[in-house]
Amino acid sequence: MRSKVIIGAAALSILALTACGGPAGTTSTGEAEEPAETGASSEHPYGLEVVESPEFEEGSTMAELAQAGSITIGTKFDQPLFGLVGPDGNPVGFDVAIGSLIAAELGIPFENIEWTETVSANREPFIEQGQVDIVVATYTINDDRKQVIDFAGPYYLAGQALMVQQGNPEGIMGPEDVEGQPVCSVEGSTPAERIVEEYGANLQATDVYSNCLDPLRNGQVVALTTDNVILAGFVDQNEGEFELVADGDTFTDEPYGIGLQKGDDEFRTFINDVLEASYEDGRYASLWEQTAGVVLPTPEGPAVDRY
Repeated sequence: MRSKVIIGAAALSILALTACGGPAGTTSTGEAEEPAETGASSEHPYGLEVVESPEFEEGSTMAELAQAGSITIGTKFDQPLFGLVGPDGNPVGFDVAIGSLIAAELGIPFENIEWTETVSANREPFIEQGQVDIVVATYTINDDRKQVIDFAGPYYLAGQALMVQQGNPEGIMGPEDVEGQPVCSVEGSTPAERIVEEYGANLQATDVYSNCLDPLRNGQVVALTTDNVILAGFVDQNEGEFELVADGDTFTDEPYGIGLQKGDDEFRTFINDVLEASYEDGRYASLWEQTAGVVLPTPEGPAVDRY
């Protein structure tokens, strides 16, 4: 069965967790679990109020999750500010907060969220196979991915950038300067594909972005490339070691969305409604300020795409 992540203190270091098993709300034998108690009975780590006894159309994903009293959410475990696991095994960050916002609107308290690590290469398979209910993992919306899954959102607009050693010893001023040079990124990610196809870099691929840090420190690669907000977290966490090229100027638009099963229009509409409501009532800004806002300015909530 999937291991359940229990609420604990936020911390910044990386551990590995794995999860497997049947869909949320079932035991390993396939028997339905008793619904968990919901409501604001315990203090939420992000200060969210959990909706008590929400009502949804029978047979909808929302009704099934609310009845089960739990939800499985895929997120990154190695990205400061957005999704990072501490020594107690608890992920923290803006993606985690957004996932917990959706859970709260389903009547599911934070302690009943099951967090599963989703790296760039396995996000679509995990959604398609039902190993997670949603993925909130710095997940760029693009047309290729929309062939196999659906997206709610976007809930944040990022952009691709470059991170180099402090002092920029290679003199890299933009993506045009990495042609033929070794650049580290994550296999299966949009930034990895773009830096090769559009800028001719020699990709040094890995499974998680944190594995790029030592090669960059040691000069085995000249840069790490991914979204600016992820890189800003690494610069903040490793003071004096790295810097962003051109003060973090971006050369793409990367709209972050929430991945879910393709064709589940009701669930996608529900999540989009939750996001829009959070923009208006201040919860979105509050979640940002508690997480990524310790380093980055508070953004406006972007318009969702109800395609």
